[in-house]
Amino acid sequence: MFDGVHSVDVPQGAITAANYILCSIPPSEDGDPGLLVYRSEITAARNLCWIGYLSTTGVYGNRHGAEVDEHSTVQPTSERGRRRVDAETSWLEFGEATGHNVQVFRLAGIYGPNRNVIIRVRAGFANRIQKKGHVFSRIHVDDVVTTLCSSMATPRRGAIYNVCDDEPASQSDVVEFACKLLGTPVPRVVPFEEACKDMSEMSKTFWVDDRRVSNNKIKTELGVTLSYPTYREGLASLFTG
Repeated sequence: MFDGVHSVDVPQGAITAANYILCSIPPSEDGDPGLLVYRSEITAARNLCWIGYLSTTGVYGNRHGAEVDEHSTVQPTSERGRRRVDAETSWLEFGEATGHNVQVFRLAGIYGPNRNVIIRVRAGFANRIQKKGHVFSRIHVDDVVTTLCSSMATPRRGAIYNVCDDEPASQSDVVEFACKLLGTPVPRVVPFEEACKDMSEMSKTFWVDDRRVSNNKIKTELGVTLSYPTYREGLASLFTG
């Protein structure tokens, strides 16, 4: 266990004996908590062959619908995004300084069992929101695991990978598809300007950025074949009737 500040119930020598380390902790204003607390132990891990840091495609900021890939500059529009950029930099610099194989994975919005739009539709909480031209990138959790395993098999120090499916899509289209799977009425489209009046400030930030994320690198460099190349296959696999 780890409370974000102190080491809690970590067996003696567990980190220094590790072969693989995956960090998924959100960064604080001070940096990445895992690296801040466990830097010396990770540095001393002699059998360590792979470190993965889970970041977000939010580091790219708003591109007004344009495509980004791993060569695109980062220009986050939120404090969360800026913290992620700092955490990425810290991990990559740590890898260079120690010789450890650090890889960064920029994840799109994750969905899967117990976390998907079908659940929200069934609960009556899903609205269709339309913001002209706006799309989100997504990724099924199983395809995240596939990507990480492929990277573990072929570590590349300093590599950065976008992890998303093949088809950025509007929130409205995804909700409509889920409704059709369930055979329930499709909600009317609510313009973003109207919907945002009832949104939390946190929710609004997700609608600021509009970009299309390329996933070519995980295919060409890691040989990943997505089990769920679009939200349609992914949601269909989660539909239980």
